[in-house]
Amino acid sequence: MGAVPLLKPIAGTNPTPTLPLKRRGFEEKTMAEYETILTEKIGDVMKITLNRPERLNAASLDMANELSLALYNLEGARCVLITGAGRAFCSGADLQARGGASATTGGDSSHRALMNHYNPVVSQILRLPLPVVTAVNGPAAGVGCSIALAGDFVLAGRSAYFLQAFVNIGLVPDGGSTWLLARTIGKARATRMMMLGEKISAEHAEEWGLIYKAAQDDALMAEALELATRLAAGPTLSYATMKRNILTALDGSLAEVLVAEAEGQRIAGASADAMEGGMAFLQKRKAEFKGQ
Repeated sequence: MGAVPLLKPIAGTNPTPTLPLKRRGFEEKTMAEYETILTEKIGDVMKITLNRPERLNAASLDMANELSLALYNLEGARCVLITGAGRAFCSGADLQARGGASATTGGDSSHRALMNHYNPVVSQILRLPLPVVTAVNGPAAGVGCSIALAGDFVLAGRSAYFLQAFVNIGLVPDGGSTWLLARTIGKARATRMMMLGEKISAEHAEEWGLIYKAAQDDALMAEALELATRLAAGPTLSYATMKRNILTALDGSLAEVLVAEAEGQRIAGASADAMEGGMAFLQKRKAEFKGQ
């Protein structure tokens, strides 16, 4: 995926979509109008559930579009939690929903789908100026693996697994998987996942440093929501700057990172949250951050 261009922190919490909505081929929807996802505001956390359980939450173009809209319309949330309905997180792109383009009709249709739908939403998660927790409750394959790993904190149930099976049908990983895997677990393990098409269990993923934590299946959502709630109560302006600097560090030089850190510190240091944090430290109390 190469260097990921980042959004500058903006007032409020809603990120700018990666492409104008009408150019992306879909219109605004309300929460009640979503057909492939569910959204629920839990305190300051926006929970988004991929909701095509009959297809193991395979990501149709409509799902990619609705996920992008939901990430744009966060209703003042300070953290995002993404999970899947039923027994899967996301089994990959829905080839049937887009006519089996990758498998039967050549690469042009897949190219359009990636450039106009799947790539923008993965980039949007990576660039979101809020922390994103992904709770992987089952298989995360193909672009579903990309969506999961784009989160800042990835928790997975012990029955979950991560899979890049493109090699089995003569294709290549997409949706940013090559970038995410190579930078997260290194060349050797990324090559293993991509060229052998092996399932990587949640426990292996934790051992490799691919994810934040493997949790018991029945505790996954509670742990994910607890973490998301904790993050939502933190200094979200600082989080946004940290996310930007981490991505700069993955692709940039030391000189570029030093500049980014200094600029980030200037922004964070002038914030109300930094003032509150300093006062709370001096007064020996817990800081109450507002994301300002």
